[in-house]
Amino acid sequence: MEHDAPRPNLAISAYGALKHDIIRGRYAPEEKLLMSRLKEYYGVSTGPLREALSQLVADRLVIAISQRGYRVAPMSLAELNDIYDARAQLEGLILRLAIERGDDDWEANVLATAHRLSKVTEVSSPDELLDGWDSRHKAFHTAIASGCNSPHLLQMRDTLFNQVERYRHLWLQETVMSPQALETKRQEHAALVDVILARDTEQAANLMRDHLMTPVPIITRVLTARGIQ
Repeated sequence: MEHDAPRPNLAISAYGALKHDIIRGRYAPEEKLLMSRLKEYYGVSTGPLREALSQLVADRLVIAISQRGYRVAPMSLAELNDIYDARAQLEGLILRLAIERGDDDWEANVLATAHRLSKVTEVSSPDELLDGWDSRHKAFHTAIASGCNSPHLLQMRDTLFNQVERYRHLWLQETVMSPQALETKRQEHAALVDVILARDTEQAANLMRDHLMTPVPIITRVLTARGIQ
C-alpha cells in the first residue's frame, strides 16, 4: 500500500506526477499550487510533496514564494527563444563530438531508434500517438547525443530538456496528430541519420540546429494566442 512505501519513493512519485501535469498544462503558468489540494490530489503528505516541489524549483518549472508557498513558473516568448537557442547550440556541439567519437555500436543504436520512431504511426489512439511519438523521439535524440561520451555535457543537455518540455508539449499538441507534420519530421530525421552516418560534421550540426528550432514559430503562435508575451 502507498502509506507503506519509503518516503523517498513517495517524493519521486509525486515529483513525476506533478511534473507531468505541469508540462501537460493541468496547471497554468503562475497558478498558485495549494498544498492542501496537491496533498489530496496526489495522495501524499506534506514532506514528500515539499521534496517534489523543491526539485521542480530546481527544474525551473515551479517558483517558491517566500512564506507564501509555490507557483507554477511563468512562460514567456523571451524564455522560449533563449531556451530553444541554447538547446540547439548545445545539441550541435554534442553532435559534433558524437560524430568524432561515436563507434559502430553508436551508429547501430542511432539507426535502431530512428527505425522505431518511423514506425510510431502504427498505433490506435491520439493519446497513444502523442506519448509514443514523444517517447521514441526522445530516445532517438538521446541515442545521437550519447556518442559524445561526456557525462557532464549530457547532464547539461538533460537540464535544458527539462526546462523546454512545457514549451515542447504545446508544439506536440499542435502538430503530432497531423500526418503532414509527422511526415515532415520523418524526412528531417532520415536526413539527419544520413549525414551522421556519412560523418559530415558541419552539415549534421546545421541540420540538427534547424531541426530543433522548427517548433519555435508554432509555439510562439500558441503563446501569443493565450496572451503570453
